[in-house]
Amino acid sequence: MGLAGCCLAWQRHFRGEDFTWEDDDRPGSASRVAAGLVNPVTGKNFSVSWRLAEFLPEAEAFYARVGGLLGKTLWFPLPVWRLVGEKEWAKVEGKLEEARPWIVAVEEDVPGWRAAVVLKGGGRVATREFCEGTREYFLEARRLQNGLARDAPATGGDAAATVLCEGAVGLIAGRLGGHRCAKGEILTLRAPGWRADRILIGGGGWLVPLGDGVFKAGSTYVWDRLDGEPTPVGRARVEEIARLLGGADFEVVDHEAGVRPIVRKSQPVIGPLEEGRIVFNGLGSKGSLYAPGVAGRLAGWLAKETDIEPGLDVRLL
Repeated sequence: MGLAGCCLAWQRHFRGEDFTWEDDDRPGSASRVAAGLVNPVTGKNFSVSWRLAEFLPEAEAFYARVGGLLGKTLWFPLPVWRLVGEKEWAKVEGKLEEARPWIVAVEEDVPGWRAAVVLKGGGRVATREFCEGTREYFLEARRLQNGLARDAPATGGDAAATVLCEGAVGLIAGRLGGHRCAKGEILTLRAPGWRADRILIGGGGWLVPLGDGVFKAGSTYVWDRLDGEPTPVGRARVEEIARLLGGADFEVVDHEAGVRPIVRKSQPVIGPLEEGRIVFNGLGSKGSLYAPGVAGRLAGWLAKETDIEPGLDVRLL
């Protein structure tokens, strides 16, 4: 299962509602490859993430609750250092007031950079551990309950409600019409000498510490080859990012690729499709932030307790 299916499974579970799932366990899915990066202010335009003040505390509480049940730490808060070059400083400087609630400091003594904007509200989610732990938890729960494990994206409590949490595969197949899916390649690095107390973002990429001298570095964007295969060109680009953000002293431990499920403005969508099934998709590169809260809203709608808000409604695409 990916982030969408796992989060919906937990939200149904927390409500005391039953579900089953089917999982094709794709190794190149974005959820299993992702660094789980949560970045409060993003992009070339230095924009505060959509509805951040609402979704961030929901995500933090969700991962703490699930982590307690799994016996794992899933949420690792870290300051984000947005490194800004001379050419982009004017644009970023003009957006500082808008981002002020999330800014801790602006550091101007940063070798090789015009400045670093230090942000709060950032961190990483252990996405692979979350997805694998979720699958194991519910498989074991089925065994204990029924003496039978049924491979469980989640289907709603109503037996007639099937929720498609297919990620990029569903979008590429034309499930929602047009899409903006993008392939990304990520490296896992060993660099014991690098600082591990912050996330670095700059130069078109990022560097995320995982602990014990291990880091994730990424990422590329490719729109014309949507597969899960790593490439020499992708590796070279991410190594360039790693040298820019961390330095030259590192060892490549792993090289992975996945496809981000993106529709409209990189915002998730939920709701009914014309054929009667329901969709939860479009988490893009910010699934770790949005998946818990959006899954909770979908669970409420499935239970006929709430309407789907316009900002998430797939019918308004």
